[in-house]
Amino acid sequence: MIYRLPSFRPLAAAAWVLALALLTLVTAQNSFAQIQLLGNSQTAGSAVVTTPRVRAELVAHAPDGVTPGQPLWLGLRITHQPEWHTYWKNAGDSGLPTQLQWQLPAGLEAGEIDWPLPEAIRVGPLVNYGYEGELLLPVPFKVAADFKAPAGDTLTVRLHASWLVCRVECIPEEGDFTLQLPVRSASAMHAPAFAAAQAGRPAALQGQSTAKVEGERLQLRIAGLPAALQGQNLRLFPETPEVLEHAAVWTQAWDGAVWTADWPLSAMRGETPNELPFVLAPATAPTSGPLAWRTVAAVEGRWSSAPVAGVSPALAAALAANAQQVPPAPPASGASGFWMALLGGLVGGLILNLMPCVFPVLAIKIVGFARHGQDRRALRIGGLAYGAGVLLSFLALGGLLLALRAAGQQLGWGFQLQSPGLVAAMAVLFTLLGLNLAGMFEFGRMLPQRWASAQVRHPVGEAFLSGVLAVAIASPCTAPFMGASLGLAIDMPAAQALTVFAALGVGMALPYVLASFLPALVRWLPRPGAWMETFRHAMAFPMFATVAWLVWVLGQQSGIDGAGALLVLLVALSALVWALTLGGRTRWLLGAGLLLATLWLGSAVGPHITRAVAAESAATAGASATEWQPWSAERVSSLTAAGTPVFVDFTAAWCVTCQVNKHTTLNRDDVRADFAARGVALLRADWTRRDPAITQALTALGRSGVPVYVLYAPGRPPHVMTELLSPAEVHGALQAL
Repeated sequence: MIYRLPSFRPLAAAAWVLALALLTLVTAQNSFAQIQLLGNSQTAGSAVVTTPRVRAELVAHAPDGVTPGQPLWLGLRITHQPEWHTYWKNAGDSGLPTQLQWQLPAGLEAGEIDWPLPEAIRVGPLVNYGYEGELLLPVPFKVAADFKAPAGDTLTVRLHASWLVCRVECIPEEGDFTLQLPVRSASAMHAPAFAAAQAGRPAALQGQSTAKVEGERLQLRIAGLPAALQGQNLRLFPETPEVLEHAAVWTQAWDGAVWTADWPLSAMRGETPNELPFVLAPATAPTSGPLAWRTVAAVEGRWSSAPVAGVSPALAAALAANAQQVPPAPPASGASGFWMALLGGLVGGLILNLMPCVFPVLAIKIVGFARHGQDRRALRIGGLAYGAGVLLSFLALGGLLLALRAAGQQLGWGFQLQSPGLVAAMAVLFTLLGLNLAGMFEFGRMLPQRWASAQVRHPVGEAFLSGVLAVAIASPCTAPFMGASLGLAIDMPAAQALTVFAALGVGMALPYVLASFLPALVRWLPRPGAWMETFRHAMAFPMFATVAWLVWVLGQQSGIDGAGALLVLLVALSALVWALTLGGRTRWLLGAGLLLATLWLGSAVGPHITRAVAAESAATAGASATEWQPWSAERVSSLTAAGTPVFVDFTAAWCVTCQVNKHTTLNRDDVRADFAARGVALLRADWTRRDPAITQALTALGRSGVPVYVLYAPGRPPHVMTELLSPAEVHGALQAL
């Protein structure tokens, strides 16, 4: 029986396609650049900013034009997507209020935001104050008496606004707005929205109000409320942050016409103020009259401020003693570190050949020896060319990484997988390789004849490009085995670092080069036959498994919508490839239709692939405030050098998930006791405001936002935990110390 053996040249053809795919990817990345930055969409000089979570617009209400003594209002109108919210002037247990920064022409003066009545929004054990649905934040403006209209009778008003929008995760957003405001004609298009905001504005309460401090509680007495409210339950909103425990159980009652409330004080309270403003509203909105009332209560008595965490004298003394007694660790670029990294690179490269994404390439190349086992010279030249492709590709990747870091980029190995677009491109490439190995199509039949014949005319170039392709598909697999060695190499001098990358390439290319030079290895292979076709088909499944993993990776970067969009496009691409294998007119008609459908799907769902989303899972944090110390990179290094394990909570006040984790996990008595029993130092990196040092540390950990929880143990790599943390995960990590 004569077997029609499969061609083992498609890997080189795929390498040619890879270069074109990467060029297309670069173009696509540039197209999506504006979408990737928080998902903002805005035209220069526009009054509207749109993100995947809100639509914000700068609007005006000037029924008499811009005239001294006449009303002039501007406002930021925010339309939230379902389940998303922004915050009131006092955000509650977590969050940040919306901030407006104006750039005004001469003669205009902006007042404060006339905050509408908020809603209490519960998130786990926390209570926040904010807004959902449609919201207008109106701002009154004064027009100077000597105001003069500019030429053209149009004012240009500019606004920079920043807001925090949350669901479970929180995303800081901002936008620049420009509004052309006519001076002599009326601007009343948004009159209903401003009227509704005016109706929802809390009315000033004329009666006397007091807030009396009684130990750890605050007792309120508010007089002057309308008689129609007497006997009703009211909602209370404190305007001053960190005074009351918002989620605590509190009581209210009526003492005749005076409304009273007893509310626990916050553990985060500061100094006692002289006055406290409050907003009160009935549980059910009244059909007429004001929706809410505002009062300022005089504070009677003083409370004790919450303790502020600091470095204890004992800890400071211990750190100083350790700094003098413990010699500094040898630099990673020392001789021992270099040789360890070199050995790790060589061994890691060898192990790479067993990875599901690399083994099919190597196996098919070696199985190809069964067809050409007698041409020893061709095998050796091909082996050397393949090895050169692998080696030069790793050197190119290493050089690119070192160059980017030298230019100031905070990158580590695996940076090529931090781009959702490149992850999607790799998934496309692996899908094509899997379909090819499964026998759906041959590259030689689908590529232009000139390209296909080039494989036969230039076998050395084919082998070299196969090595390039092998490195491209191997790069996702390097992290589990090469993290330590490449981490050392990145901080070495360039020559030593490139030597480590070269060792990685040598290790990966070594099995194939040896097989091409040792005839005994080729003799082990069975004679050519049907088994080769079966083997080739079997190698498609590791490729498809790698596609599944890449889709999962993309899901972590771009969310479930991004992963779903990629799956849809991969199905469409597979259908297109199948259509191109048909014959006659069917190939062109069906292929053209599927090509148009694939392009349409790419434009419709493609942006979901490159759109970054906030992490929706969380990690650990917790213990009493006095157990936590401020974070610094130097402190982490000092403590771990002294043999002390360190747990770092990268957090922010506006991060809802961070606060939930504190309540549900890190503040639990059993978790705190486990930390104490194992002598773990607790550090907190507060990212509420931008901090370049914390940003750099997050980047070093491969993260771009909070929460992030890391356990540093002496002599071990950092243990980054999940973002939605459970006590069991913390206990498990601590048991491994």
